[in-house]
Amino acid sequence: MKKTLLALAIAAITSVPAYASTAISGGIWMNHGLTTEDTGSDNSERDAQTLGVSNYEALILYVDHQQEASDWQLSAEWRAGSGSFSDSANNSSGDSTGFHKLWVGYNFSADRKVLIGKSRVPFGWKTSNFWGGDMGLGGYADQMDVGVKFSDKQNAISYDLAWYVSDDFGATSTDTMDDNGHWGSSATYRKVNTGVANIGFEFMPGSTIGASYQKGELQDLTGNEPDTDSTFGGHEAWNLWYKGKMGNFTAMAQVFGTQRNDLDQVVSGAADEVKTLRHALSLAYAAGPFNYYIEYTGASTDTKGNKANDMIAFTPGVSYNYGPGWIYAEYLTQSNYINANGDVAGAGAANKDDSRFSAMYLTIDYYF
Repeated sequence: MKKTLLALAIAAITSVPAYASTAISGGIWMNHGLTTEDTGSDNSERDAQTLGVSNYEALILYVDHQQEASDWQLSAEWRAGSGSFSDSANNSSGDSTGFHKLWVGYNFSADRKVLIGKSRVPFGWKTSNFWGGDMGLGGYADQMDVGVKFSDKQNAISYDLAWYVSDDFGATSTDTMDDNGHWGSSATYRKVNTGVANIGFEFMPGSTIGASYQKGELQDLTGNEPDTDSTFGGHEAWNLWYKGKMGNFTAMAQVFGTQRNDLDQVVSGAADEVKTLRHALSLAYAAGPFNYYIEYTGASTDTKGNKANDMIAFTPGVSYNYGPGWIYAEYLTQSNYINANGDVAGAGAANKDDSRFSAMYLTIDYYF
């Protein structure tokens, strides 16, 4: 589950003459879900009797500041509530509050800038649905990490170079606010010291192909090793992607591979080398205030000893712009899932049985 929004300066715009321009806005969202299938749980039986559960409410605050007569700027998004998509057991605050993004930027030009703080990792693309989330892209889609990112565009070529010191603020947080539960835990490990490179080529108006690569270390959070010797193993991933927009039609596709090493040193029962191959397709059509979309993701494991079948997920949906926000109607169905070690997991002994989940969601947000 996840939702990433642009910082919307909808209201409450304050200007300080000759000094700064500040935009402050806020929003809320809330959801109603009806589970129709959930392996190993009685949620579907419960929801059949109660017609679902209303939950995952959130309050969001956006702050954007542009220093006048200067190229410095600030962008922040803070969330609170059970719908903040934050994991209190593995984040820096210990509750359901936190920063989805928080960065200070310097603009060398309209296309060239550097961001310092918590920003999106430039790796492929993230899904655009609201409640279906990252599905088979888990751990490599809506990543918001802490570090430094440089972005530039030269004619038809755009590129990003980044270095991230950790997943999140704090010494043990593995929380990226949206894409959670796929990078260990505060009691096992997290990713650190990660370099990322991304390049895109717009080969025709509205159509871009690109490639991304990331490589870094892992940090032992078990407490079994001294702080002076806490890094181990490593992780890396590659991605080939496409984004295209033709009139009201939008299409995105990507395929990527992932690998993590030496997880057996900190996670009991984990493999020495965890490898997956993943792919995704996103199609959307906009018609007036409506946007119709369907997204597919798939992941297969290449980890020795893992007998899980492929993870497959679909999310068809429609959103309606009613003015101050959007209303979403979505359906999610998937078999198996991506676990905390970034591998495909199922149910039963040695993942031999499939884990299945299906649900319908109605969501509304409002910005002010």
